[in-house]
Amino acid sequence: MDADRIFGIQSAGEFEALALETFALQYRHVSVYKQFCEHLGKHPSQVKGLREIPFLPIDFFKSHKVLSGELQPEIVFRSSGTTGSTRSQHYVADLGLYRESFTRGFEHFYGKPSDYCIVALLPSYRERSDASLSYMVGELIAQSTHPESGFYNPGETGALLERLAESQTKLLLIGVTFALLDLVEKPLKTIPNAIVMETGGMKGRRKEMVRAELHSILSKGFGLQEIHSEYGMTELLSQAYSSGQGLFRCPPWMQVRIRDTEDPLSPMETGRTGGVDIIDLANQHSCAFIATQDLGKSYANGTFEILGRFDHSDIRGCNLMAL
Repeated sequence: MDADRIFGIQSAGEFEALALETFALQYRHVSVYKQFCEHLGKHPSQVKGLREIPFLPIDFFKSHKVLSGELQPEIVFRSSGTTGSTRSQHYVADLGLYRESFTRGFEHFYGKPSDYCIVALLPSYRERSDASLSYMVGELIAQSTHPESGFYNPGETGALLERLAESQTKLLLIGVTFALLDLVEKPLKTIPNAIVMETGGMKGRRKEMVRAELHSILSKGFGLQEIHSEYGMTELLSQAYSSGQGLFRCPPWMQVRIRDTEDPLSPMETGRTGGVDIIDLANQHSCAFIATQDLGKSYANGTFEILGRFDHSDIRGCNLMAL
């Protein structure tokens, strides 16, 4: 698939046409997805619109190699997981497509990475070569060209942020939740030119808290009106971003749909809570249609929010894992 077609989408009609074309290609070439669709009785000749495309349960990335045909991966990204758990594996056949997706996605919402000093607090990711988040942020840091862009630990970041505040540098501070909370435990100088972006992730390091509480603590600690957020995962090549209030927007080649928690093949109308399905057209060589284990709502203005995750006992419609 031509990258210019993927990243040049300008209308809902173009998105749907490319999604249907992608579905037909992945039905033919991604064996586990084809088996899943056949089990549901969904053939490309019968699927005429977005609402009819099946979404592959995300746990298939733990149990199967989700990759097109005979392609060989350039890299395998793995989820962090927990002790003893099975980790998701995303076999990425084209790293260039991933780089173009996250670069264009960042530029769509924030402009060029070269306009920023990018300070990353990703202590649980920075030593992992198989973490897609650290790969993405590392590439954005390389594109920023600012001499102090880089990966840092919370303990060494306070003085750096004060220097950057005094120099009026345009700053992006991106980090996992627990690291940002560690940072604001000590008083910080207000950084008016900063964008602070959390990527989620307590990983047992702190008690879980609702988004409103988390953002209130971070807003007060950094002296900012809003805290930004990034929504992505190992199984995707694209990211959604929130500029505040936990309301996310997707780039033009990505869409979020909400499914009924009792009937995973039925979509929900806007404003109601359900399971989060994602169409990521950058995922040309694995699967572009993924049913996640996140709960969320979508809204008529095109935004969506993430409200939590399914308990294992709440996941329905995934009894096809034996494929």
